[in-house]
Order: sequence, then structure tokens, then C-alpha cells
Amino acid sequence: MYRSRSARSASFHDPGTRFAESERIEGAGSWDALEWTKIEPISRSVSQGIKKFLLPAEQVIVEGNGIVLVNTDEAGTLFVTNFRLLFLSEGSRDIIALGTISLTTIEKFNKMVMKLPSASRHSDKNPSRRLLQVIGKDMRIIVFGFRPRTKQRRAVYNALLKWTRPTRLWDLFAFVSGPLMFCNMDPKVRLLNEYFRLLGLGTYHASMSTIEDVSFTLSNELWRISSVNFNYSMCSTYPFALLIPKSISDDEIQQACTFRARCRLPAITWCHPGTGAVLARSSQPLVGLMMNLRSNTDEKLVAALCTQFAGGQRRKLYIADARPRKNALANGAMGGGSESSSNYFQSEIVFFGIDNIHAMRESLARLRDYLDTHGTTSSDGMSSFLRHGGWTWGGGNLSSMSASVSTLGDTGWLIHVQSVLAGSAWIAARVALESASVLVHCSDGWDRTTQLVSLASLLLDPYYRTIKGFQALVEKDWLAFGHPFSDRAGLPTLSGSGNMPSELTRQVSVGSISPLRQMSGSSASQTQNSSHGQNNCSPIFLQWVDCVSQLLRMYPCAFEFSSAFLVEVLDCMLSCRFGNFLCNSEKERQQASISDACGCLWMYLADLRASEGSLHVHYNIFYDPLKHGGALLPPAAALAPTLWPQFHLRWACPSEAQVGEVEAQCRSLTKRFSDMQQAKETAEARMKEMSAEMKSLSVDLQNEKLVSSSARDSAKRANRECVAIKRAVQSLGCKVYISTDGDCSVGIESNATEIPQNSLYTPSRHEKEGSFQLDDNSDHSRSVSIMPDDPPESPFTQVCESLCPMRTREGGCRWPNAGCTRLGSQFVGLKANFEAFDRLSIFDSYFESQ
Repeated sequence: MYRSRSARSASFHDPGTRFAESERIEGAGSWDALEWTKIEPISRSVSQGIKKFLLPAEQVIVEGNGIVLVNTDEAGTLFVTNFRLLFLSEGSRDIIALGTISLTTIEKFNKMVMKLPSASRHSDKNPSRRLLQVIGKDMRIIVFGFRPRTKQRRAVYNALLKWTRPTRLWDLFAFVSGPLMFCNMDPKVRLLNEYFRLLGLGTYHASMSTIEDVSFTLSNELWRISSVNFNYSMCSTYPFALLIPKSISDDEIQQACTFRARCRLPAITWCHPGTGAVLARSSQPLVGLMMNLRSNTDEKLVAALCTQFAGGQRRKLYIADARPRKNALANGAMGGGSESSSNYFQSEIVFFGIDNIHAMRESLARLRDYLDTHGTTSSDGMSSFLRHGGWTWGGGNLSSMSASVSTLGDTGWLIHVQSVLAGSAWIAARVALESASVLVHCSDGWDRTTQLVSLASLLLDPYYRTIKGFQALVEKDWLAFGHPFSDRAGLPTLSGSGNMPSELTRQVSVGSISPLRQMSGSSASQTQNSSHGQNNCSPIFLQWVDCVSQLLRMYPCAFEFSSAFLVEVLDCMLSCRFGNFLCNSEKERQQASISDACGCLWMYLADLRASEGSLHVHYNIFYDPLKHGGALLPPAAALAPTLWPQFHLRWACPSEAQVGEVEAQCRSLTKRFSDMQQAKETAEARMKEMSAEMKSLSVDLQNEKLVSSSARDSAKRANRECVAIKRAVQSLGCKVYISTDGDCSVGIESNATEIPQNSLYTPSRHEKEGSFQLDDNSDHSRSVSIMPDDPPESPFTQVCESLCPMRTREGGCRWPNAGCTRLGSQFVGLKANFEAFDRLSIFDSYFESQ
């Protein structure tokens, strides 16, 4: 039952996309009932608004307007750039994440033409619907609807044909964008540093000069770093430096490699720092069809992995073959096979039964179809609650719901994940509990072997459960040991030949909405089944990261990184935005100068985390390194995987994918607590500053008090002296006049009854000219102003000295203790009878205070 038109999104009723009222279809119908010919293009230009969403070096190739994202019923503009498909919403002008996918993440895409049933009375009025289905490697199926007769779908399709599978390595966006701000240190240096850590030589730090001088061949008591493959002449898919037993020479290494497929001889990938047990990896031995070929050097090398215990007892060796036993036997027809325990001393052969890359690819495709069928944002635009006429998923009855659950089991994905988890846990238990050494291999030793060895190392070593350690683990076991990322992702290699899956050929489906879903399921599976030899694409790394997420779910306190960090790593790997996961081996990446020409994923992630510190979403807020400081050994009963919501459900069931609401709430509370703690620290720092300022001000205030007290004492002394002088002058028959402005006038009269004139002495014109003389007949009364004596050359001082009756002929003073010069800035007007001064007898008692 199709949805009615009223159930459609409001985006179709936006003013920018209008339907003529007279031409609307009457009655209920599906999204097919839209009259695409009547959709008018958006009036405003979107090209200018897209620039703020583009990455550096990203350029728009094709632009399509009036396009509908069928999954969510949203209308907008679709852009094809040299990096991704970018869908911009018509209403919000924001990027719609579901409709935005990097070009290298697209697994396949198909043109589709859908018609209404012939019985419909509107079939003659409505043309066919132009659809484009895009299937991604990240579990999403997108369908875009185009307006007919606009040739927009053809332009987008042709652009995708050219840019989703470039024929040359240099055409990938990682080379176009360049390193920019995410420059990459040579991964060889990081590999050597990891080797030094494993050998217990953490004080050594590698550099480019260490590699150029080949001075990295260090060792401990048991193991050594060999440069036998320095130029990749022995094995082109192995790293330039190998960790091997110390007792094995380089010549023996070269002889032993010929007995292993692709010369991938047994090499140590992890060693226990306490017991001496090791994890080693290799490819299958070339025992031949009859399983009777042997190699003495290979047997010696494998035996050297099992060092003796302290008591002289030799440790046990397990040889873990990741393949099913029948597959191992079948490989004998091509010269391969598996070891015989009788040829390897004290060894035991174990088969894990993990399927090959083709089974994993088809399993993921079935899981993707299952999620699209039963999700809320299905590619046909219909919710799973409404499919098949029911009101809930699966048809609304118990039997059909059980059938849907069985469909999930039939995908086989969770079974494959459980097989990898169980094999890795078994290996970790042998190393941790028995102190045994384990040699792991499959056919070529770069797919299932890498999954098992790296996951077992993650369980054994807490360092690999940190962000820095996880990076070292990926670079060592996945990149350095030659997992073919380009082949598994269908990308071009250094030689320019990339996998071009046959699914990329044009496929046209005509019919109802049901074949739209079947194209990505049954018909596509048939094509894949017929092209195993040509298609080597497989989600091996994705499956391993899924296993890591299962461990993170089981041990939420054991990992420093979060599930969001794992999703970010996967997205960056699939998008080819950075160069870390390009090419098939370390040798190819070195020849292509990946580290110099492309940006580094790890630097990009570190830059993201630096913005928020420990509160960034990539950090696990429940991480407690003390709680799980040793090996993680999950029991078999706990190895029951579930769908990874943050990755598997984020497109089909976006609301249910946010299962980490508790984590988000804890992160929010932690952030609030951190902000409050930071505010508290800021307030405490401010309080300390204010306390220091208050202390400083207190000291200054104390000093000011001392100065003020000293000034008051000086003022009191001056006041006492002034009072004493006043009394002394008054005792001479003088009157002291103090004006309101501070001037002091002293009048000295020859007649005590005569009131002195309060006037200031002003020199006459003759006195100004220096011809001052005393007239005997003139009045002996003078008006004298005494000025401050700071400058000795002051004319007032000279006048005062010339008129002073106590001045001797020799220039001295008859009254030295009078302190007449202490009057400072006061002006003293003297109207003196000099003969009276001569008759007076002055005593110091006059100057004592009352």
C-alpha cells in the first residue's frame, strides 16, 4: 500500500517547487504520482551557496536542480564534485548526510525507470519516473528522482562513470588535495618505533637517518630486526624491516621464504614481554598436491619461534590455519596446502573455518539489503511499517516477523564476525594462558590472517587499545604487512589497473517499485557469483573494525577510543580522502610517494580531537586503563555479536543508531562538570590575584599611614615652633596677624600703643636700582616681607639680611637660635624699632611650647 500524497514531506510544497492546482492528481497515490513535469526549478541560485560546503581542492563537476531524495522525500540540488555526491536541501540549504557520499565509497549505481501500473487511469498523463540508485560500501542504498526531459540524470550518471572508478591512481582526491595541513611522517619510522617497543627498547627512537643508514637492526635476547627485505627484493608485499628469531640468519630467511606462497615467510608480529611467547604470521606452505613437500629452513625458522622456558622445557607451538579444512586441502591442487604436525616439532594444527573474501562480500550485500528493506529510510521511500499492507515491520504477524529475523541470520554477516572473534580469542588465550607461540596463516596471509593476528594483539596488549596504539596496530599488521586495500576497495593501483566490477555496467529495470530493491539483491548477487575471478573487492577491513566494535561493546572500560572513532576511520578509509590506505603494499606506497603527496588520516583525526581535548567524541568517557591492564580473554558465551548500530543502522534507522544516548548524556555532564571545574579554577586564580593585590594595597596603605603619621608629626612640630615664635614676637611688643590665605604679618612698633600697619614691604624705585639708603631723619618703621629662603639669592632674603638688627658687621647673626629662616614660605612683615631689639635680652625660654 503506497503512501498518500498528504504523507509526503513538506519539501514538495515549498514555494520553490510548485504544482499547478488544476493539475494535481486526485486520490491517494504513491510518490510515483508526482507530476515531475510540473516542478519548476528553484528561482535562486544554489551554486554560490555551495562554496562554503566544499573542501579545499574540491570542485563541482555537475549540478542538478529539482532532484528528490526518495529515501526521505526531500527535494534539493545534487552536486557531483571530484570527491563526492553532495545533496543540498532545498528548504534548509544544508547538506543532507544520507544523500552525500564520497565517490570511492560508491560500490555501484544503476539507472532505473519506473512506470505506474497500466491499470491506472493516470498512466497516459504521467511519464516514466527517472531514478538513479546509488549503493554504497557503507551500508546505504540511495535513490534520487530526476525530472524527465532535463538530461540531468544522464549528466550525473556520466560523471559518476568517470569519477567513481578512476583508471589512474593519481586521479584520486587524495592526490588532488595534497597533504595540506595534515602532513604525514614516514610510516616506516613509526613501524621501527613499534618494533623497538616490542623488543623492550623504548629508549630508542627511529628517524629517517636511521632508515637511510640501515642502523635499525637492533635486538634483544631472543629476537632481532632484520633488513633482509630492505629493498623489497625478497617479498614485495612485506615491510622493509622484519622481526625474526635472533638465531636465524638472513641467508636462512631468504631460503625459507621460497617455501611459502608469495614468499611471505613466518615473521613475528607481536611478542610477550614476560614469557617470550610470540604471534607470527605467514602465508600457506607450498607442500604440493600430495602434501609431502618439506623445507628444512622453514621448519627451523618455525621451530625458532618456540623458545625454551626457564626450566629448559620447550614451549608449545600452535599453527592456526584460518581456512576451512576442505579449502586448505583444495589449495593443494595449486601447490599450496597446510603444514603437517609431524614435520614441526611439538606443534598442533588448528583450522578456524573462516570463509573467503567472496563470501564476506556477498554476506555484507545481503545485510545491506536487509537493512534497507526493514529500515525507516528505505530506498523506495516507504517505511517498513507500511510495506505489504501491514502496520508494523514484517507484515504485522508473528510468523512474518520471525521470517524477517531469519532473514538477518541468513545474511551470514554476524556468523562471520563471530568466527573471527572466536578465532582471535582462542589465539589470545593460548598465548596468555599457556605461554604458547602461535603461527597464523590462510592462503596468501593478508586477509583472514591479518584479521586474526591484529585482533589477537588487541586482546593481548593494552597499548593497542589506546588511540596511539590502535594507529600503530593498523599500520603494522594491515599496512606494512601488505593487506591489498586497493584491490579490496576496487581502486586503481600503482600500475594503473584497478578492479572494475561488472556491476558498474548500465542496468535498467522496468516495473513497479519492487524490482528497485531486487536489483541490489538477487540480480546483483547473480552477477557477483559469476564474476568471482574478476571481482576481488571485499569488506575485510570493515569486518575487522566491526569485530573491534563488538569488543568495545563487551568491554566498555578497556578502550580509550569510542565507536565514533571507529566509524570515522572507516569513513576516511572508504572515501580515499587521505593516502594512508591507498595501494596494496608498503612498497607501492613508497614508489607512489604517498606520504609526501597525500594527507595523513592520523594527523586529521588528531586535529579533530585537539579542538575539544578529552571531551571529544572520539574518546571513550568510560575508559579506565587500570580496570583492564592485562589481556582480555572473552569466554565463548560472550562472543555473540549484534548489529553495530553506529555503523550498520545509521542510514537505514538513524534514530535507532543513536544507541549511545547514555554515553552522550554522560559526555554532556562531563563537559558541564569540566566547564564548571574550569570556571572554578579561573575563579580561584582570580581570587589569588585579588588576594595578592589586597596584600599589596595593604602594604601601600601601611606605608601611606607611616608617611601620613610622619607628616602629622612634622606639622605638629612646625605648629609648635610657630606658636613659640609667635609668643616670642609678642613678648617683644609685636602683634602677629595671620590672614586667611596663610600670610603672616608681624608688626613691631616703637610705640607699644601704636597699632602696626599690616602691610607688605615693597621696595621703592631707588631700592630696585640698588641705591637703597637709610635716612636718619626718616621714620625707622619699615614694612618688611620675608620670603621663603629656598633660593639663597632671593632679593627678599637679601633685604631681610640687610635690615636685620641682629646682623653683625662680620656678617654673622647675634641670634642664631631664633630660627628666623625656618619660617619657610611665610611672608613676615616687620615694622621694627631696631633700637628696641638692642635693648632686649632674649632667652630660649620664649620658644618653649606652652
